[in-house]
Amino acid sequence: MHKTAAWPLAGIYAALIVYASLYPFEGWRSQGVDWTAFLFAPWPKYWTGFDVLSNVLGYAPLGFIVTLALRRSARHLPAVALSVLMGSLLALNMESMQLFLPARVPSNVDWELNTLGAFLGAISAWTLERFGFLDRWSRFRANWFLPDAKGSLVLLALWPIALLFPAPVPMGLGQVLERTEDALALYLQDTPWLDWLPVREVELQPLLPIYESLCVCLGLLIPCMLAFSLIRHLYQKALAWGLVLGCGVGFTALSAALTYGPAHAWGWLNAPVQVALIVAALLAVPMMWLREKPLQVLALVGLVLQLTMLNNASASAYFALTLQNWEQGQFIRFHGLIQWMGWLWPFVLLAYLMQVLATPRTSKIAP
Repeated sequence: MHKTAAWPLAGIYAALIVYASLYPFEGWRSQGVDWTAFLFAPWPKYWTGFDVLSNVLGYAPLGFIVTLALRRSARHLPAVALSVLMGSLLALNMESMQLFLPARVPSNVDWELNTLGAFLGAISAWTLERFGFLDRWSRFRANWFLPDAKGSLVLLALWPIALLFPAPVPMGLGQVLERTEDALALYLQDTPWLDWLPVREVELQPLLPIYESLCVCLGLLIPCMLAFSLIRHLYQKALAWGLVLGCGVGFTALSAALTYGPAHAWGWLNAPVQVALIVAALLAVPMMWLREKPLQVLALVGLVLQLTMLNNASASAYFALTLQNWEQGQFIRFHGLIQWMGWLWPFVLLAYLMQVLATPRTSKIAP
């Protein structure tokens, strides 16, 4: 069996689909409805292009990734048929479970569109493989990346998605301590365990401008170091440098556009943020000459420093208002999914860097 990064990506993406489909996980109860009733319900009178597009596009990556994984690891199996079947069964299970969530409405149309999305993704992967694009990707990966780059590639692929969730500090992912404390206090209310929660002597304060700029700088610099640590040659690192910078700025702007409207896509790019981004871009240049281990150590130190600063500061008092479009509007089905991506990505990276630094490596980066 050929090792491929597609299987962990498929597992992560399936887990995200489950979360998005069952969010907000509240009010579970039987509503006395046969679980097959929605399968034979008439088509809805009202629907939007956004609903159709989101249901198709939501499952297309799953069909694509699973087909890719099967073609790479089990070529004797009917990859397209299995991918569509797996995607359709997952969608059917999600729609069926929504019968027990009053906040969600199961729909046969959603199931059919999800299945169509899985089919389109699967047939796209099969077509690319048929015309040799997957073999070209294998050669590209062998020429560009180290043999053990699978984990880093997955994390880098998820980073732009994590940036879509609005953050109090641009590119400042993982600011979760304050919300975690509030959630624990609410959960333990009226229980003896509430007295066990530590009480802060001083309330958290917003970051000073200098520390906010440092967090922005580290938020862009850390993915650059992660990318450099898995790439073989200097000219390839230079191309990755531009790609990481473009993704960081572009997806942060997209997040602002989705949250505040297209007219405010660049509202976050004030003078201190611009300076921080320029500093990060300049600091990343000499790091291209560093080898794998030093880059991973620096990324780990920078990540710990950034998370420490972010989680010892409070978010703006008005920040909660910025999430209304995600929590109540048309993005509600993606809110929980993107939220957890934005919260957990840096902590997963932290665990990954600690693991790889604790594991002896034999591969070397070509200068």
